[in-house]
Amino acid sequence: MKLLIVEDEPNLSSIIRKGFSEKNHEVSVALDGTTALDLLSNHNFDVVVLDVMLPDINGIEICRRLRAAKNFVPILLLTALGSTENIINGLNSGADDYLLKPFKFLELDARVNALSRRAGQIQKPNEIITIADLQINSKTKSVSRNGDTIVLTAKEFKLLYYLAINSETILSREQLLDNVWDINFEMNTNVIDVYINYLRKKIDKPYETKLIHTMKGLGYVLKL
Repeated sequence: MKLLIVEDEPNLSSIIRKGFSEKNHEVSVALDGTTALDLLSNHNFDVVVLDVMLPDINGIEICRRLRAAKNFVPILLLTALGSTENIINGLNSGADDYLLKPFKFLELDARVNALSRRAGQIQKPNEIITIADLQINSKTKSVSRNGDTIVLTAKEFKLLYYLAINSETILSREQLLDNVWDINFEMNTNVIDVYINYLRKKIDKPYETKLIHTMKGLGYVLKL
């Protein structure tokens, strides 16, 4: 893999770089957000390991800028802030996973491998998925309903897309956590409920026909 490590603590960035280099990955390191954005604008990476607290542009803002620029490289946030609010804020900015500091390199390695594996396995059977008057374009990452453009965050789009490619199928919270948020989420997290609520406000609330349904005790399904 070609990895970018964005971490302003020299000792930690050196340890991470050494660990991944020993696994024969190509590793670049940025010690601040400005350098990271410059590298990301000029090079392609398989995964970005991104610290939240940086001396100039923080990791959350970097995520937002990348997603706004339609750069959907998998991002794993490193953060010492472990509250549900902080985690949701990071994911809502466009990150794909997070890891709390301090951490073991073995777990970081497993999470990076999972992000890379899932990115390589994404299947797009149809560029445009249509369900009733809802249209989802997997190539442009755009969504519309009844002709109205709907703006979603990267994580909201990923959740909606996964619901759409499995339309008519009831998806458990565990399935959504595993396939949209990757690995090792605590099963008592309310992140699924929060994001389903975000989608409902944008996809369903303005329209008469509701498409996102809760199946009590089972999970969620996207259908007419």
